[in-house]
Amino acid sequence: MTKSLISRRTLLAGGTALACGLTRATYGEDQRQGLREPVYRVSNRTNGPVQQVQQVAAQHPLTPALELAERGLQNINAHIRDYECTLVKREQINGKLGDQEFMYTKIRNEQVDQGGRVVTPFSVYMYFLKPSSVKGREVLYVKGHNNGNLMAHEGGALLKHVTVSLDPNGTLAMRGQRYPITDIGIKNLIVRLIEVAQQDMQYGECEVNFYNGAKINGRVCTVIEVIHPVPRKNFRFHKAHVFIDDELQVPIRFASWDWPKQQGGEPPMLEEYTYMNLKLNNGFTDADFDPHNEKYGFNV
Repeated sequence: MTKSLISRRTLLAGGTALACGLTRATYGEDQRQGLREPVYRVSNRTNGPVQQVQQVAAQHPLTPALELAERGLQNINAHIRDYECTLVKREQINGKLGDQEFMYTKIRNEQVDQGGRVVTPFSVYMYFLKPSSVKGREVLYVKGHNNGNLMAHEGGALLKHVTVSLDPNGTLAMRGQRYPITDIGIKNLIVRLIEVAQQDMQYGECEVNFYNGAKINGRVCTVIEVIHPVPRKNFRFHKAHVFIDDELQVPIRFASWDWPKQQGGEPPMLEEYTYMNLKLNNGFTDADFDPHNEKYGFNV
C-alpha cells in the first residue's frame, strides 16, 4: 500500500467524510439517478398526528418508540444480511452546517454462528458522488481486517493513485465528521436510537408523536417525532425525526435539530442521514469489500 506522508494531509483536507457511492457505468444507472436531493414530506392532514403518545405514570412517552425500534433491530438481525444505497448526509461541525454529501454505499452486517464466533465481519464500501470536492473518493472498511484501519483514496488525476490506511477514530479520519465509519448503517443507527431512548427515558420533558403517510422519495413511511421542549444537559437534541419505511420496516432517514438560539427562532439542524434507493440482501461476498477488486481504484 502506498503510504505517502506528503499526501496524507492533502488527501483528506477539508473533511474526510469517512464516517458515514457511483458515476461509473459498472455500478448501474439507478444509482446515478440517486444524485438528486432526497425529497421528504409528512402528510399534512386536518386531524394532525394519527397518534400522540401522552405521558402517564405507568409509561414514558418514548416507550412505544423504543419497542418499535427493538422490533426493527430484531428484523434486521433476522432478515437483512447486506444492502446497497445512496447515503445522503449533512452534519453540523463546529457550529456550521455543511453541504449534503452523496455516497454510493455497500454494507454487509456482521454475522455470527451459534457459538458467537464472527463468520462475516461488518463491512463497508463507499464511493463519493458529490459534491465535486469529494467526487471519486473511495473508502473501504472491514472490521478486524487491515489492523482495524480503513482504506481510502481521493478522486482527481493525482490523488486517486494514493491510498492511505487510517485509524477510523483518528484525527485525520474524524476531521469534519460527527461519527466514525464504524457507526455507519441502518443497524448502527437503530442501535444508537435505542441507546438514546433508554437514556432519555430516565427523564421527563419529552413529547413523542407518530405520523402516518410520510414519504421519502416515494417510499411510504411512519415518522416518529421526539421533542424535548426545554434545553437540558442530559438531552442530545431539541427535536428528532425518524422515518421508518413501512414496507421494509427499517429506518431510512434520521434528522435532529438543536434548540433555537432565541425564543421563536428556527431550530438549527444538527445532522441528517437519508438512505435512498435501498436494496436489501444482494448477496455481497468478500470481493465486494476487497481493495483488489478491479472495479475499485485502491492502489494496494
